[in-house]
Amino acid sequence: MRQLFSRFLGDETGATAIEYSIIAVGISIVIVTAVNGIGTALKVPFNTVSTSLK
Repeated sequence: MRQLFSRFLGDETGATAIEYSIIAVGISIVIVTAVNGIGTALKVPFNTVSTSLK
């Protein structure tokens, strides 16, 4: 049992997957923030064009 527990603690095969998922979460947060900011900035020009076309 002690050997099994020691082997479990020494196993790092899942660490890479966890690191990649943390990187993916960070990138997705940056993308969502950027898209939200761009959407807010473009709202006024699109409303102006929409009003002028009516």
